[in-house]
Amino acid sequence: MSRQRPLRLFLDSNVVTGGIVSEWGLDKAVLSLCAARICRMVLAEYVREEVEENLLKRAGELSSSDADQIIDDYSKLLKLARPEIIPLPLAREVARSRHLIRHGADVPVLLSALQAQPDWLLTHNTQHFTVTVAKRTGLRIATPMEFFRALAEEIS
Repeated sequence: MSRQRPLRLFLDSNVVTGGIVSEWGLDKAVLSLCAARICRMVLAEYVREEVEENLLKRAGELSSSDADQIIDDYSKLLKLARPEIIPLPLAREVARSRHLIRHGADVPVLLSALQAQPDWLLTHNTQHFTVTVAKRTGLRIATPMEFFRALAEEIS
């Protein structure tokens, strides 16, 4: 199967953070696809800030060599993937769009995804990024596992 362009994957902070701190798994597989530029990483500025806060917290709990490795891995990912960066939404847009998703902290993420119009929004936060939110916004929202299952179905 050939594609005109790589799939654009909007990644939530839990997928990026999980892929950086895990030794292996589907989050890391998603990041590998982006690092190899098989898929195009779409990274919201809001998500980038959240990831960096999470990684710094995590690094503070580790030995200095492990902390350095996490920060180095994240820097390498950004260098290799060259993500498409989506700017922060305006505060008035966030306030106006509060009705789109149950959890207020997820509104900027959702608005960034709507601006980007990715092929997929990948998240583990299925409590807030629900089927209803997907229908309401027209976004294709999935966990990494659901994403890989859908890819496997397309291939077979």
